[in-house]
Amino acid sequence: MQQRYATNPAQIPGMTTADLREQYLVPEVFVAGEVRVVYTHHDRIVLGGAMPAGTQLALTGYPEIRSDYFLEHREVGIINVGGTGTVTADGEMYELVNGACLYLGRGIRDVVFADGSDGSGAQFYLFSAPAHTTYPAALVSPGKGTVRELGDQKTSNRRTLNQYIHENGIKSCQIVMGVTSLHEGSTWNTMPAHTHDRRTECYLYFDVPEDARVIHLLGEREETRHLVVADRQAVISPSWSLHSGVGTAAYSFIWAMAGENQTFDDMDAAPVTELR
Repeated sequence: MQQRYATNPAQIPGMTTADLREQYLVPEVFVAGEVRVVYTHHDRIVLGGAMPAGTQLALTGYPEIRSDYFLEHREVGIINVGGTGTVTADGEMYELVNGACLYLGRGIRDVVFADGSDGSGAQFYLFSAPAHTTYPAALVSPGKGTVRELGDQKTSNRRTLNQYIHENGIKSCQIVMGVTSLHEGSTWNTMPAHTHDRRTECYLYFDVPEDARVIHLLGEREETRHLVVADRQAVISPSWSLHSGVGTAAYSFIWAMAGENQTFDDMDAAPVTELR
């Protein structure tokens, strides 16, 4: 478990590109045969990936979170961005096709990741936050959450948003999680950019073509910076930081939040005319 300590807006002006990438970019989320996780002190979030690659991988406890088992006092949202795979939670097996979302609540002791019978290679993205009560495990198939069509082709941000874990969907203590896919010809994942000073949000960019990149905006509206992000890389966005991005081709991303509330539309817009 890698640790990332919390940062504040005053640090942004003095940061180099290398500093920004070290603080906010998770470049290797999926490594064959491993569970890799990052603990950020922003809202005590843990994010990472499990890539079985023909083995069985257990999600264990970590000394950094002082737990005998991972979900002792946490919850986790899991979305598969690879081939079909399985997640077994306390003996109950769930099959996740590409794009499916599984929620596991506090108190589940044994979590094991594996590839499906077709051997196509699962890649499970994990997003976890502290939990103070228990909600039941729930699996949602791709496209079966709350679907919202947003944006316009005229502004290059037409996109389909699937809300999976949220106040009107899968119940959780803190986590809000879903997938957004841009339509062909659209490149902006959200505009205007926004902040929500009450919770941290993380993006996992995927389905980014090999020769394409996403330019992810971060920082305060009057002191913006950017990260150049490749396929299957994640970005940590503190509550004070805006988050928006534009790609050189269409792509998808998993958005996940934890913090003060679960209201999806609780955001403070940063109109493009205010950005510096």
